[in-house]
Amino acid sequence: MQVQANGISMHYTMDGPADAPVVVLGHSLSANLGMWDGQMHALAQYRVLRYDTRGHGATDAPTADYTLELLADDLFGLLDSLGLDQIHFVGLSMGGMIGQIAAVTDQSRFLSLSLCDTTSAVPEALHSTWRKRIEAVRADGVESLVTTTIDRWFSTRYQAQAGIEVDKIRAMIRSTPVEGYCGCCHAIMGLNITDQLPAITVPTLLIVGEDDPGTPVAAHQVINQQIAGSELVVIPDALHLSNVEQRDAFNTALCGFLAQHA
Repeated sequence: MQVQANGISMHYTMDGPADAPVVVLGHSLSANLGMWDGQMHALAQYRVLRYDTRGHGATDAPTADYTLELLADDLFGLLDSLGLDQIHFVGLSMGGMIGQIAAVTDQSRFLSLSLCDTTSAVPEALHSTWRKRIEAVRADGVESLVTTTIDRWFSTRYQAQAGIEVDKIRAMIRSTPVEGYCGCCHAIMGLNITDQLPAITVPTLLIVGEDDPGTPVAAHQVINQQIAGSELVVIPDALHLSNVEQRDAFNTALCGFLAQHA
């Protein structure tokens, strides 16, 4: 389904009982709402809203340098367009960054936060890495990053054992519009919210793959220290997309947390 929100057309799906607590799922860079397919059965008792972030999937991809504040405004605009007030938010990687910015901006909209395989700051030293990715995609398209992205997201063991699932993610990467990818890379480069996190007081869960190379356990320990009462779950044998590589362990952690706070 499509809805106009914050000046763009946004694609979303809504599943589950109409009167159930609302859980919103925000995906990573160069993915789309299909990234959460493995969570849908586990979340069947909730009203689950999945959406394609600006520049991804079937949501508009304007040519511009995005900011995380803009992407948070997209989330608020989507919620307003659908008449949703308070939600449980689950975001992975870029989705978790958006969740942090949104919660600091207007915490009243959130009943809980689940921040997964993410970080609260991108050091200046890493900006050149992000600029190189932008340059590579502009020169050679998103195909040029498929192999390296998959290697950061999944262990070689999982790639060998779960070819069908990994191919689904490859297809998501390939389908990401160049302008959307570059716009969101620019947004991620601007992330620096660690010092503002103590303002978050809603129940917060942190989930991270033990072997995540890009947003490691240490980054989640920083967030854990900044958000009072937050819970940290480290999932063994998982890299960046822990919700895919270790679906059952991820679902157990997430659903256990939601059951306490929904």
